[in-house]
Amino acid sequence: MTLWDRVAAAIAEATQRPFHLRAQTPVSGGDINRSHRLEGADGSCYFVKLNDVRHAAIPSTWLRTGFAAEAAGLNALAATQTLRIPCVIAHGTAQGHNFLVLEQLDLHAHGDATRLGTQLAVLHRCTAERFGFMQDNFIGTTPQPNAWSDSWIEFWAERRLGHQLDLARHNGLGKTLQTTGAQLLETLPVFFEGYTPQPSLLHGDLWRGNHSYLADGTPTIFDPAVYYGDRECDLAMTELFGGYPDDFYTAYHKAWPLDAGYTQRRQLYNLYHILNHANLFGGGYVPQAQRMMRALLTAA
Repeated sequence: MTLWDRVAAAIAEATQRPFHLRAQTPVSGGDINRSHRLEGADGSCYFVKLNDVRHAAIPSTWLRTGFAAEAAGLNALAATQTLRIPCVIAHGTAQGHNFLVLEQLDLHAHGDATRLGTQLAVLHRCTAERFGFMQDNFIGTTPQPNAWSDSWIEFWAERRLGHQLDLARHNGLGKTLQTTGAQLLETLPVFFEGYTPQPSLLHGDLWRGNHSYLADGTPTIFDPAVYYGDRECDLAMTELFGGYPDDFYTAYHKAWPLDAGYTQRRQLYNLYHILNHANLFGGGYVPQAQRMMRALLTAA
């Protein structure tokens, strides 16, 4: 059985109807995951993400669990019935590849940004009793630990910034980064004086490349790194790499205004992603992370 035979069989099993593959077309994707559009003889279409289990650059844990974790995150977001989420069809392994089959959506660059902001605020009102998630997942290809915690400061210190700093030490990114990072971890409570976030369901990786719109303007989000955390984490990341439309922010703030101190916490939350980029890519992200930590310490 070929790879595509196995994927077709998984689709048929998941949908409980025959699926005979008529065509598979590569579509744009990342360097690690490859993406394809599958078309069945009955005209049905699916979006498939693939990675090669023999790809030496991918951690073995990611190869085993990456798509399963992504599927769990998508299903958690979809269960809220807030934003439009691509439906998970199936995932598995075949012929040296992992695959994730999703509903095929016709995506467009522009749409109803006001609705996106309003619906994201509604998503963030879906809460849990603690911070974390039912399983670990990944931010890019970096493992993201999500063990439950009653304390947001503890969660952010240990499972986010501390985790990235540990990876940076392992990757040999310099003692200065570690020293400054340790100082910042000690001062974290300062940034939360008078502010107690609730555990909101987060997309977790909400930069502008991970949202789009359907033809009728309906917003959709995808490629998540889901967990329950401070809603400001999602808002902060929307501002990190280019930003979202002004209508998005206006609508979100109208639906759920942000608390005082967000501007400083935004830097604290985006530091996690810059540290992750430093660990993944090195280069200018290392001094950028150092500058961000020094600025936070100055402001504390």
